[in-house]
Amino acid sequence: MIAVFIAIGQRIIPATTNCVYTENFSSTVSRFLWNRANFDGMHYISISRNGYGPFQQAFFPFYPDLIRWLNPLFGGLHLITGLAISWLSFFLSLIFFYKLLLLDYKQKIVNRTIFYLLIFPTAFFFSAVYTESLFFFLVIAAFYFARTKQWWLAGILGLLASGTRLVGVFLFPALLYELYYQLKVSKSVNSLALKIQDNFYVLIREFSKLAIPIFLIPLGLLFYMLWLGVNYHDPLMFIHAQSDKIILLYQVCYRYLKMVATTRINPLYFTVWLELSTGLLFLFLTFWGIYKKTIRLSYLIFMVLAYLAPTTTGTFVSLPRFALLFFPGFIVLAHIESKYFRLIYPIISLILLLLAVSFFVQGYFVS
Repeated sequence: MIAVFIAIGQRIIPATTNCVYTENFSSTVSRFLWNRANFDGMHYISISRNGYGPFQQAFFPFYPDLIRWLNPLFGGLHLITGLAISWLSFFLSLIFFYKLLLLDYKQKIVNRTIFYLLIFPTAFFFSAVYTESLFFFLVIAAFYFARTKQWWLAGILGLLASGTRLVGVFLFPALLYELYYQLKVSKSVNSLALKIQDNFYVLIREFSKLAIPIFLIPLGLLFYMLWLGVNYHDPLMFIHAQSDKIILLYQVCYRYLKMVATTRINPLYFTVWLELSTGLLFLFLTFWGIYKKTIRLSYLIFMVLAYLAPTTTGTFVSLPRFALLFFPGFIVLAHIESKYFRLIYPIISLILLLLAVSFFVQGYFVS
C-alpha cells in the first residue's frame, strides 16, 4: 500500500530538492527506495558512514551503529541496510504487539488496534530509514517480556531502546511499576495467610531482587551521555542540539492555534494541522484511557512521559511520527464501538496517509 501511495504522490505533488536523499549507485529498484531516506534518514546514513557531524548529536547512536555493523551483509549499501533493519524490526514488532495485546484483550480489539496503527497517517515511517520500526520493536518486546516475567530480556531490550531514542529511558519507570504491580497482585492472591506487615516486607525484598535487570534500561542513555562528554565536553548535547528552553504544553497549544490562523494554505499548513490534531488526539486518548481504565497503568506511564518529553521543546514537530509509539492510544481507539467511528476514522486516516506520503517523498517536511 505504501508503495502505491508513493507512486501516486510522485505524480500528484511537485518535487523539491529539500532534504531529498540520493545515492551514487543506479538501479530502478534502488532509485524507487531513495525517498525512504529523506530528511532524518539522510542523517542516520551519514552517521553510519562518517560518524557524527555538526548538529547530528540529537540522533541517538544505536540505529546508525546497527546500519554500520550490518552493512557488509548488504553489499556496502547503507540505504538497503537501513531499510532491511526497519522492515525486519517492524515485522517482529507486529508479532510481539499481537502477542502482547492478546494477554489482555479479545481478538476483535487486538485486530482493530493493529489495523488502526497500520493506517495511521505517519505509519509509512515504519518502512523508512528511521528509528520508528526498531524502537517500536524494542519497546513492545520489552513490555512483552516484562509481562511474561522475563526481566533480563526486558532490561536488555530497554537498554537498547534508550540507546535508540531518548524516550526509551521512560521504559525504566514503566517497567518498575509493572514489576511492583505484578508482585503486589501475586502476593495478594498467594499470601493471604501472611500478616500485612510481613507481606509488605516480602514484597519489597522480591521487588529489589527482580528489579536489577530493569536498572539496565537507563544505561543506553548514560553511555551516550558519557561518550558525548568525552568527545564534545557536553553530556547533554543531544538536548542542546535542539532547544535549551522548556515550554509548557498549554503554551505549545497556543502557539499552534496562532499558526493555524496565520499560515498560508500550502504543504506547511497541512503539517501544522497534522501536528496539532495529533497532539490533541493523543492528549484526549490519554485521559480517556485513564477514565475508562482500559489501559494497563505501566503502558500509560510510558505513553504520558513519551508524549510530554518532545512537547517541552515548544512545538509538536515530529509528534505525528512519535505518536506511532504511543501504542496505548491505539488500544483506546480500538475500544470505541461506534460503527460510524469505525467507518469514518479509516477513511480520514487513509486520506491523510496518502497526503503525508506524497509530501514526504517529494521533499516536503511532514514529521
